[in-house]
Amino acid sequence: MPQSNAFPSAVPATPARPGDDIGALFSQHGVRDVECIFPDISGYPRGKLMAAESFLEGGELRICQAIPMQAVTGDYSYHPVFPDSDPDVRLLPDYGTVALAPWSSVPRAVAIHDCLELDGSLCQFAPRSALKNVLAQYAALGLRPVVAPEIEFYLTAPNADPAQPLQAPVARGGRAEVGQSAFSLNMLNELAPFWNEFRDACRTLGIATDTWIHEVGATQYEINLLHGDAVAVADQAFLFKYAARELALKHGLNAVFMAKPIAGSAGSSMHLHISVLDAKSDNVFSLADGSESPRLAHFIAGLQAYLPELMLMLVPNVNSYRRYVSGSQAPVNLQWGHDNRTTGLRVPASGPAARRIENRVAGADANPYLAMASSLAAGLQGLQEQLAATEPLAGNGYDSAHSLPRSMEEALQKIQHSRVAQAFFGEKFVTGYCAVKALELASFQSEISPWERRFLLPQV
Repeated sequence: MPQSNAFPSAVPATPARPGDDIGALFSQHGVRDVECIFPDISGYPRGKLMAAESFLEGGELRICQAIPMQAVTGDYSYHPVFPDSDPDVRLLPDYGTVALAPWSSVPRAVAIHDCLELDGSLCQFAPRSALKNVLAQYAALGLRPVVAPEIEFYLTAPNADPAQPLQAPVARGGRAEVGQSAFSLNMLNELAPFWNEFRDACRTLGIATDTWIHEVGATQYEINLLHGDAVAVADQAFLFKYAARELALKHGLNAVFMAKPIAGSAGSSMHLHISVLDAKSDNVFSLADGSESPRLAHFIAGLQAYLPELMLMLVPNVNSYRRYVSGSQAPVNLQWGHDNRTTGLRVPASGPAARRIENRVAGADANPYLAMASSLAAGLQGLQEQLAATEPLAGNGYDSAHSLPRSMEEALQKIQHSRVAQAFFGEKFVTGYCAVKALELASFQSEISPWERRFLLPQV
């Protein structure tokens, strides 16, 4: 098991100023400002707006260390793990992520940043740091994960009153979609103006998409991203959600990434397809003769053993747990099987080079950096311990017991006592993450729901 202090002391050297190619891009498009952003623990973009001239000159940006750990309520935890002085961290741009901001009404660029302590080390509270720290453990063993996410979300009508349920928007035919229209191209075309602009936005941002489909729910969709380096793909998923929300608003819509936004409708997931390559870029899940490697079973066993402890990083909100319903294509346990969509872990039919594990646990509301980091950490622990997986399931996974945590409170308790979480993510990150999630849970529990007023008010 990796030691919690085994993280990189500093990030690789980054040029003090962006290259001439970025300067030419800014000049060609008349870029005025740069959105200097990073993901907080919810995967929400935070940062500062910087003048393009200052960005090109390598101007330094700083921000409060606690910002990456801001709760969804906008509050901050005052747990002792956060210094009372609330010191600065530096924002270091990843120049490979610089792109035009397709949602902006004026010429603007966007750049993803790392959060660094003033001594140059990665800020342990930042999700991008957490993923990089896990990947460093793979690199030390000569391994490199490859990840591809499938991102589901709803497009809904505007919702000004949060007490009211979300509704499907009126489409080109003059009425809202009803029923189930999985894989319908007609329904995919219903909101064509949004989709046309969103597809262009993905190209502008360098988001490598594969297939676009209409999912089971009314105006629910799934977009698959192409496989690649975990940090690069997490960056793309982060920008994907940002762009979808911004452009949906422009078209009078809401892009909704909640795991279970509409009662009685399908939940939204973020399935993760994971394979691991060695130094020769060969898939370690396959042997030279094309058969399954023992490492595939070890990785699966790590997911089976440790994902329940890390569940809060894959399923981070009170709403998330509503998605796990038997027979709904959302898993209720960590059984695994070959091409079996009733299990939490699926090995799709593929050739040896593409052999991979599909983790079907994460919801669409998960922070992509933390969902990938926790999955990769659990799998690596299985590889290192050479754990034995259960036998593959050929039948219905819903016939097996519900073994995943059923609530945010249960998941919070598990990660608080997880040795693997401490080892891979460090005591400060785990303590801070749990403190913020406890704050969010307390906020939720302090509210009185419509259900309570509907049934309890007249009868108790």
